[in-house]
Amino acid sequence: MIKFLPVILAIGYALLMWRFSVWRTSKMLDEQSQPLTDPAITRLAERMALALDIPQIKVNVFEIDAVNGLAAPDGRIFLTRGFLNRKARGEVSAEELASVIAHELGHVALGHTRRRMIDFTGQNAVFVMLSALLNRFIPILGVWIANLISTALMARMSRRDEFEADAYASALLVKAGIGTAPQKSLFRKLQALTNNAGAGVPAWLLSHPKTDDRIKAIEAAEIRWQAR
Repeated sequence: MIKFLPVILAIGYALLMWRFSVWRTSKMLDEQSQPLTDPAITRLAERMALALDIPQIKVNVFEIDAVNGLAAPDGRIFLTRGFLNRKARGEVSAEELASVIAHELGHVALGHTRRRMIDFTGQNAVFVMLSALLNRFIPILGVWIANLISTALMARMSRRDEFEADAYASALLVKAGIGTAPQKSLFRKLQALTNNAGAGVPAWLLSHPKTDDRIKAIEAAEIRWQAR
């Protein structure tokens, strides 16, 4: 039992940190957000709600300058003010932002928030075990290598979630009559919109898949749908 204590403590610590993170995120979103009122985007959200056979899709605006969409731990969907400002400047379209909403809905529908809690605790446990093992043979460097391996593992799991949410969004956009063209066109713009975030970082350490890989996966799904 004693030999498993570090792992048990690591998992317990990770769970506590996750709960604190969820609370802090929810509090921040409550304080810095408001309902989306953009009529062009809300009309597209209504079409997606109809396709899902639900009364409505509530979207909120997170008042930060970054370009992003997110699904909160409680299932709420957000677009950032930075994204809406880009739409106001004509850099992105309402349909492209609808694809972001569809993607975040995918994270909620597929249970990625809950799964990420499990992934996070797993990453922490892997880090503790690898650190203990590698430090016996490679002092100091062992911790660095353990962190690299556990981070790469978490990134791989995150990329899996992104591909799944992309697939969900594609299916929803097609069903709602919006199509996947806005989804693919936004992917082509994202690197520039986010100031080339991730440029030069190895793909296996990125939490999001490469843009070309995401577009190829969507196009492969479209080919399968057309073959039916």
